[in-house]
Amino acid sequence: MPKPNEALQRLFDMSGWTLSQCARAVNRVGSENGTPLKYNASAVHHWLHGTTPRGERVPGYIVEAFSRRLNRPVTYAEAGFEPSYGQCSQHPDTVDELIELGKDDMDPSRRGVLGATLFSVALTIPDWPNVVGRLVAVESGRTQRIGFREVDAVVAMTEELSRLDDQFGGRHARPMAAAFLVSTVGPHLRADAPEPVRKALLSATADLLYLTGFMAVDEGYHGLAQRYYLKALECAGAADDHLTYCTTLRGMSLQAIDLGHAHHAQRLADAAAAASPAAGPRMRAFLAGQQAHAYAATGSRNQALAFIGEAEVAMEKAESKAKAFGSYAPSSLAYHVSQVRYALGDKAGAVESLKESDRLRHSHYRRSSVRYNALLAERQLELGYLEEACFTWGRVLDDYPLVKSGSADEKIRRMKSLLRPHVRNTAAATVYQRARLPEAV
Repeated sequence: MPKPNEALQRLFDMSGWTLSQCARAVNRVGSENGTPLKYNASAVHHWLHGTTPRGERVPGYIVEAFSRRLNRPVTYAEAGFEPSYGQCSQHPDTVDELIELGKDDMDPSRRGVLGATLFSVALTIPDWPNVVGRLVAVESGRTQRIGFREVDAVVAMTEELSRLDDQFGGRHARPMAAAFLVSTVGPHLRADAPEPVRKALLSATADLLYLTGFMAVDEGYHGLAQRYYLKALECAGAADDHLTYCTTLRGMSLQAIDLGHAHHAQRLADAAAAASPAAGPRMRAFLAGQQAHAYAATGSRNQALAFIGEAEVAMEKAESKAKAFGSYAPSSLAYHVSQVRYALGDKAGAVESLKESDRLRHSHYRRSSVRYNALLAERQLELGYLEEACFTWGRVLDDYPLVKSGSADEKIRRMKSLLRPHVRNTAAATVYQRARLPEAV
């Protein structure tokens, strides 16, 4: 007979959960990570009495569920489980760790393990004072000396990877980014360089890490994305780069809200805004738009409307061209307006704003078009506009075969699920059958 898991019992007592509530919390974490679970009170009872959960990922789901409930990181040992690969380091501080992360991501045999790492709501996010000056003590190998030409190459490669992600999705671009991180950026960080070059390199590295994390989110590798994002924060702080630091926090807020963690997303969006004291109008619109989205998702109507108004005013003032990635354009603002309207109950207005976003979006952003037009079709259907939704989904299917993206794949799966009950309608049947063709899959 197994020995009771006293460590897990202590966590359970602190949580205040019933057995059923604990089971539902674990099930939610599993679903979020692509593993539908059906645990009930009986299963939790058995865990508390020492039964080992079935499935190698389940202990991680249990640990994450308790982390979220207690609003602090919980370790495997604290829950009475054996440690597992992939727990995020709270304070990563070496270039070696950055290189190892890239090596794992570029290795196809490791991607399943990386994909299993969990998104953690309770993860400690370092604030600006805590990341400033990080990586200062990186030792030079003295095997080479780099200058601004090498930094320019990192910037150019990052922009090219971003262009590929926008147009074709990140499934192929992210392993390329990881390989570049290992083969080029890591050695550059170890090389001898004047202080201005070193800071510029750290800033460029932070941009690359942010982009790679963003692509991991798109593929549904949320724990992996957090690890890239934390490294981006660290490098941005060491480079005294407020822009990339705030952009990364904003990306983490977007990730959280897409996973349904609205209050966590709100805190991250506020932290991004607070850390940008000298933000220009485009950056202010970028940050305020995310704040509006997060506050709307928490039901904070007045704050959401105030922030979206601030974003609209800032966008009108924006004149300078933003970076190729992480930029905030009128189409992005229209998307945020749509999300605010939808969260506050104005579904018809949300549809109109998504249409405006589509009208303003440059054709280069094919992955975004697939995702957001699929969302538009879902909301058109929700309003009862079946024929209009089918037309929009038809446009999605025009672009989808050219995009390799986990989020786009999920949108197509959802489209088929939503259309299935309507296949007696001619337009719905046409789109549904088209979605089942090999070239659409």
